[in-house]
Amino acid sequence: MKKVIKNVSKWLLPLLIAAGILYYMYHDFDFHEVWTLLTEETKMVWLFVSLIFILLSHYLRGIRWLLTLEPIGYRPRTINSVLSIYIAYASNILVPRVGEISRCGVLAKYDGIPFSKSLGTLVAERIVDFILAFAIFAVMMIWQFEKLYTIFDKTGTGESGISLLLKNPWFYVIVAIFIALFFFVHHLFKRSKKPAVTGVKKTIDNFVEGFISLKNIKRPGLFILYTLLIWLCYYLEFYICFYSFPFMAELGPLAAAVVFSAINVAIIIPTPNGAGPWHFVVITLLGLYGIAEPQAASFALIVHTFQTIFVLIFGATAWILLQLINRKYHEN
Repeated sequence: MKKVIKNVSKWLLPLLIAAGILYYMYHDFDFHEVWTLLTEETKMVWLFVSLIFILLSHYLRGIRWLLTLEPIGYRPRTINSVLSIYIAYASNILVPRVGEISRCGVLAKYDGIPFSKSLGTLVAERIVDFILAFAIFAVMMIWQFEKLYTIFDKTGTGESGISLLLKNPWFYVIVAIFIALFFFVHHLFKRSKKPAVTGVKKTIDNFVEGFISLKNIKRPGLFILYTLLIWLCYYLEFYICFYSFPFMAELGPLAAAVVFSAINVAIIIPTPNGAGPWHFVVITLLGLYGIAEPQAASFALIVHTFQTIFVLIFGATAWILLQLINRKYHEN
């Protein structure tokens, strides 16, 4: 029963978070305006162009994964690695964060790569992406500080929430507790010879081996290139949508970069395809660039819904192709 409740909560909690934010942003919104904008003013061709960059970013992520698997002695078929990415992104829409599991499951099933080892490489590349996301956000914050300051300074004291957090002694107490807990668990696993604990220790060792694969990448320059191209595609799949709407086309690439950088931090909150946090950030920041809230809300709703639907379609198509290709491969 506890397991059922736990599994349901993993699915239900992100959905409730998304629903709560979306209700807050759209509870008094006139949805008829969205339909009018979509059918009469939106240039759909640019929305479809954005899908090209979604497809390309997924492909690049799939071939980048091969570089992190190589140092630990595994070389899955490229098609399986790439298709697993499309499936992962679609899975994350249905159940947030389950995409990581589906990615590793694909390689475990069709290429025999241990789940824990592939998960280690996945987490390693995710950390690289998080670092880059926060670096982009920091650059945009500094560059556009005067414009963004009004959003982040809500204390009335001239200090940001982060500044106040760092001055709170309880923050350091909690950090210390987590560090101490980590070393205690590590020491426990290291000394224990019990089969159950040994099995967990082996899984952790495989995970660590996958994580440190980054320092052993044979072609680090190519890894960096793929990473930069992936993020360029992420940016373009967002910015290109500006040209679909008459009130957005003149904002320019800098405004898009600011909003894009904040989105990547906000979607750390696990909701289906970032729904809720994505909309909140887009609507809030576009207001700083002179876009009226109803227009910004319409833009956010149309773009996010359109791209989400096609990510699901891409994922379903990838799943079908994965079955067909591997069935034919194993028959031969």
